[in-house]
Amino acid sequence: MIRLPSVRQALRLHRPRYPSSSCYSYATMTSTDHAIAPPAPESTLADVSAPAVPTKYGKVVLAPMVRSGQLATRLLSLKYGADIVWGPETIDKSLIGCERVENPKTGCVDYVRTGLIFRACPSREKSKFIFQMGTAAPDTAVAAAKIIAQDVSGIDVNSGCPKPFSTHAGMGAALLKDIPRLLSILHALVANVGLSTPYALPISVKIRLMPTVEETHSLITSLCKTGISKLTLHCRTPPMRPRERAIRDALTGAARICKEAGVEFFVNGDVKNWDDAQQVIKEYDIQGGAMIAIAAESNPSCFIPNHLGGPKPWREVVTEYMLTAMSVENPISNTKFCILNMVPGKNEMHKVLSRAKTYRDLCDALDLECTFPEELDLGTLKTQRVKAQEEKEAQLQAEREERQEKLAEFKRKKAEESEKQAEESNKRIKVDAVERSNTTPVSAAVAELAATDMLLPGGGGAAVEAVV
Repeated sequence: MIRLPSVRQALRLHRPRYPSSSCYSYATMTSTDHAIAPPAPESTLADVSAPAVPTKYGKVVLAPMVRSGQLATRLLSLKYGADIVWGPETIDKSLIGCERVENPKTGCVDYVRTGLIFRACPSREKSKFIFQMGTAAPDTAVAAAKIIAQDVSGIDVNSGCPKPFSTHAGMGAALLKDIPRLLSILHALVANVGLSTPYALPISVKIRLMPTVEETHSLITSLCKTGISKLTLHCRTPPMRPRERAIRDALTGAARICKEAGVEFFVNGDVKNWDDAQQVIKEYDIQGGAMIAIAAESNPSCFIPNHLGGPKPWREVVTEYMLTAMSVENPISNTKFCILNMVPGKNEMHKVLSRAKTYRDLCDALDLECTFPEELDLGTLKTQRVKAQEEKEAQLQAEREERQEKLAEFKRKKAEESEKQAEESNKRIKVDAVERSNTTPVSAAVAELAATDMLLPGGGGAAVEAVV
């Protein structure tokens, strides 16, 4: 008797077999297909499993950000692969008159006046650090640039910040409404601290979109003629907020103008990570690079390419940030602000960290050893203000006590002088009395005569009275 094959066996017998040279993809196979398909050669398996390494078309850099762009974030971004880091906007006038203080323990340099104005770490970031300046005048811009020159690798003029603290003084985006003044500032910096001077600093400028593409291209053309080395275009107009999508219509022309002028061009706006940056750079033929802002604020490891693992989990990034912040004695207020931007808002850890007031509180919450100097662990900004107020009141009290002591001393001396004057006055009165008694002969004669009459027997008292 002949046994017929079962239905399953019949299906297997009639199923087509794909040769190894077939373009059939393992990604499209079902579990059954994969089970009966012939094993692919090792070279084919290697090609399928190993992702292609993307080409690097340009630099990926950290954008200048207020608070988030302080030293700890810059150093961590460099560690994770950022090619260059921009610092937060620092007003030129605030630097003028500062004292430069070196900290051999941390390797940092502080610019201090009434308080900390700016902190850098030349040994770890100088060759890749661009100092961004808020300025409204050529003379103050040059003066500030000369002060900071030894600790940075470039000077950038902020001409795009729309915040009132910058624009009210004619800085930031306000310069886009006064192009001649902006050009004069750049000319002055190039002439006094630029590449052809002993300071040898590349000068750059960061702008926002003008109302039209033509106006944006015209402005970029004028800026490139000042002798600058770098130019960054933030693809938003000054009134636009970060949540609004970046406008990239002017990018191709802007990149071309800068390329022809020999100026390194950077794009800013909605760049999320290293791979996204390379795509934008390639698409618009940018001969420079791309800036990352908001994404780096929430996770500085966004500078790691996907083929190398991509961005790291927030817990690992926060741990690295804390270690970096303590190593450079980053102010607790800034450290807490940055960490809360990295921890997901709905995570329970966010609530715990938001209640922290000192580095020790942060480290306890994250299960880390605190290496931050205890004498500097002053707590949050509010705590620091309270402490500063207490110190001010203590100083005022000390001054009051000192004034009271001086007043008491003055009164004591005044009393002594008064007593001394009274003594001298009494002596003078006695002397005067004696002198007056010596200078009145009639009275003395009468007294002597009266005494003589009283001594004589039967002396005439009447005669004395008569004489008197």
